[in-house]
Amino acid sequence: MTALPRISAAQRRARLTRGHLLAPSLRKERAEDVAAALIGLHATDPATVFLAAAARLHTPTAAAIGRSLYDAPAGGPALERIRCMRGTMFVVPGHLAPAVRSATVRDSHRHRTDAMAKLREALGWDEHRYATAERAVLDTLAARGATTAAQLTAEIADLREQFATFPGKSYESRQRAATPVLGVLAAEGRIRRARPTGSWTSAQFRWTLARPPADVPAAGARTTLARHYLKAFGPVTVDDLKWWTGWNLTDTRKALTATGAQAVELDQGTGYLLPEDLEPAPATAEPAAALLPGLDPTAMGWRNRDWYLDPDHTKALFDRNGNIGPTVWWHGRIIGAWAQRPDATIRYHLLADPGRAARTAVDQEIARLTAFLDGTRVTPCYRTPLERSLAA
Repeated sequence: MTALPRISAAQRRARLTRGHLLAPSLRKERAEDVAAALIGLHATDPATVFLAAAARLHTPTAAAIGRSLYDAPAGGPALERIRCMRGTMFVVPGHLAPAVRSATVRDSHRHRTDAMAKLREALGWDEHRYATAERAVLDTLAARGATTAAQLTAEIADLREQFATFPGKSYESRQRAATPVLGVLAAEGRIRRARPTGSWTSAQFRWTLARPPADVPAAGARTTLARHYLKAFGPVTVDDLKWWTGWNLTDTRKALTATGAQAVELDQGTGYLLPEDLEPAPATAEPAAALLPGLDPTAMGWRNRDWYLDPDHTKALFDRNGNIGPTVWWHGRIIGAWAQRPDATIRYHLLADPGRAARTAVDQEIARLTAFLDGTRVTPCYRTPLERSLAA
């Protein structure tokens, strides 16, 4: 029996450092280039997109990242914000968005069916009334351009109707009909989020019409996404790919086979790489420190993380739902956490002593991040134990 090529944990960390742009010489010029290297940037927290890009750009500015996200000179922005992997919001390269959407949305009609059922039960809406409200949204956006949900609600009476969510529960609340109507249009790619009403950390987005998404067959789209994942994150295990995409095991194995991936031996068992990526990645000679935000795509890129994260540090760095907070990296390994204090200064804590060179490089990254933030305060939407203590 022929032995599989072996890739050690150290070799994986070298690949991670290079592929995920975590050393100064590897940084990019544009946010869309960063997103392309990582497939996408986690976007549940708006600040994560900016901080994840800034950590990997030569001269980052919030204005330049914002242009990549919101300006649409060719009919659509360079980066598109869509709900995709694991039902989570990501910002992905515009050219890749149709395949990512098709590969990760199993039932494209479910959002519409659920919304219509909810409004029928709560408010007595029929299909005609739903379609009328939806058309009014599209017509208003076509006439006015980027518009907030509050402005749409003020102009379209049907959207102002309210209904109870989770009736009878201790956490019952009231919701306007605008929420499911806009949510369905966004999920279908017919409208998109435009510039927020506040700063780059704001989640109060305007809405605008989107270019119609291309129709990509699901099986081919899954192969495309699997190939991009292997390119950006390989070597990976079947479990890594299944978890990251949110696919079932059958679809995961089919997509992996279709990529022509090569099996390799990892500490965690059998992994897979694209055939063209089998050559070892040389270790980065320059200091490779990075301050990555909560929910960064690198930190959340694999199901099995022992090769870049000491399991004893998991409790301090993650919340109860498995969301990671801001982290400090050194040559492909998480070595600590960072947070912003009320006075906007950055404080960090190292969970192990990485040596003088690492501490010097981390201090330089703090200075770089401080310059990017320029006094802006950022609080992660998911707080972790160590981040909370550092921010106090």
